[in-house]
Amino acid sequence: MTQLTATRARTGLQLAGFALLGSAALAASAQITLPMWPVPATMQTLVVLLLGALGGARVGAAAVLAYLVEGALGLPVFAGGTAGPAVLMGPTAGFLLGFLPAAALAGLARGSLPRQAAVLTAAHLLLFVPGVLWLAQFTGLEKAVMAGFVLFIPGTVVKTALALATLRALRRA
Repeated sequence: MTQLTATRARTGLQLAGFALLGSAALAASAQITLPMWPVPATMQTLVVLLLGALGGARVGAAAVLAYLVEGALGLPVFAGGTAGPAVLMGPTAGFLLGFLPAAALAGLARGSLPRQAAVLTAAHLLLFVPGVLWLAQFTGLEKAVMAGFVLFIPGTVVKTALALATLRALRRA
């Protein structure tokens, strides 16, 4: 085995390890819920932002992908301990799939405080696009916007600010 091959293998194992740890953090955050219908409020978006911002776009997206595969295969990782392909076809599926581009975009949260804040805010808002559009298939667009976005604005502001503060504190440490 050449040194380059060994380095690539080690990098691949590290990525897989970080992705599994990230998916575990995402699964744990899904269990912290405020029951709302049709979309529960969880701490998942905070973790999605941190996975991307701290791990980079590749690690963040890999962790989210691992989480989605685990849930699709029946591990009880989704909100409220739910699992299975039906969850990925239900009202919250768009939000779950929206975690992927949100984590990747959060991976660009580098540089100045205003840039980091803008990137994390954009990443957080990005996941609402597929979420609301998918939810609209179940509730209609007006109800989807209200139940899948407007009600989440205060939590989005708080979790984005918390992600920014955590990111800055960890990068200083």
